[in-house]
Amino acid sequence: MGSYKIVLRDVTDKEVRVGAARTQVYLPFIQGKKIAVCANHTALIGQTHLVDSLHALGVDIVRIFAPEHGFRGRAEAGQTVANDTDAKTGIPIVSLYGKRKKPTAEDMQGIDLVLFDIQDVGARFYTYISTLHYLMEAAAENKVTIVVLDRPNPNGFWVDGPVLKPQFSSFVGMHPVPVVHGMTVGEYALMINGEKWLKNGLQCDLKIVNVERYDHALRYQLPNAPSPNLPTMEAIYLYPSLCLFEGTPLSVGRGTDKPFRLLGYPDCPDGNTQFKPKSIPGVALHPPFENKKCKGYDLSEFSLTVLKNQPFLHIDLLIEMYKNYPDKARFFLPVFTKLAGTDQLQKQIEAGLSAEAIHASWKEELEQFKRIRKKYLLYADFE
Repeated sequence: MGSYKIVLRDVTDKEVRVGAARTQVYLPFIQGKKIAVCANHTALIGQTHLVDSLHALGVDIVRIFAPEHGFRGRAEAGQTVANDTDAKTGIPIVSLYGKRKKPTAEDMQGIDLVLFDIQDVGARFYTYISTLHYLMEAAAENKVTIVVLDRPNPNGFWVDGPVLKPQFSSFVGMHPVPVVHGMTVGEYALMINGEKWLKNGLQCDLKIVNVERYDHALRYQLPNAPSPNLPTMEAIYLYPSLCLFEGTPLSVGRGTDKPFRLLGYPDCPDGNTQFKPKSIPGVALHPPFENKKCKGYDLSEFSLTVLKNQPFLHIDLLIEMYKNYPDKARFFLPVFTKLAGTDQLQKQIEAGLSAEAIHASWKEELEQFKRIRKKYLLYADFE
């Protein structure tokens, strides 16, 4: 299920230098231009937001594009983000997570260049790479340059999962990549462009500001939560496996102090913990099983002892919970195939295949993807 030829080690933001912090690289070609910034609360240089830093330097930022969770990161998952004005700088904010997810020609008017700076977590269904796709497409159509200020991928030391089939493409998975792609946002942008995945095979003018002292054998420890429900590294390591349960009736701990570390439901026949989801403003409004006692599993220790050191998609969790669920006909919700990127995984679990057999069925397409991935890597690989 994955072999690694080198020993992985943990690093923090004190040991690597993210693209946004390398102002000497990108300031020369943004000064004197009209700039838009696509960012959220993770776009930090030290403890200062990128927009605040550039605004203080007199860079002409004419527009902010806001992804899921909003520009300052205060919206919960799936909550519509409205157009607004940034209270701190007075810069107008255009939502890319509301009625539309792609900038219009009017949104791009008067812009010379867009800076993209968002911390990703390396899972296909994490929507920031979908926002990047639509931004690149709009930039190509309107002759605007995209500059990605790259950041490490905290799940960049592995690749696994079923490869998405085109008929299951959606905002939670747009491209023929596995659940865990093992690429930084900069590398991923190069792949979108190079493989001509934009509409009509368009390619945008794309520049990447690399991370210094980073490679894919490093397990980057995030200094800040990338979104409200991924507050810890345990949750980030579990996210690729547990997000698939968002396509089932089970709770993954939204509305508790351990989102994406818990798994269960009220009548779960087994487990090592109990929890009661509640509405938490800005984090989880009306989560599954709100105010109901759930039984299930706290996977925090499993995340750090197993996933961190032997990373692969833990389909065995899905198989076990499916076997124990009392109403199997209602276990898989329609959104499951979008999250999985295929209908095969559901069929395989329903047919009783083992986790080993399911992983083996991905091998050929994963090898094909890895060959494509290699073409766009900016940093040394993990194997």
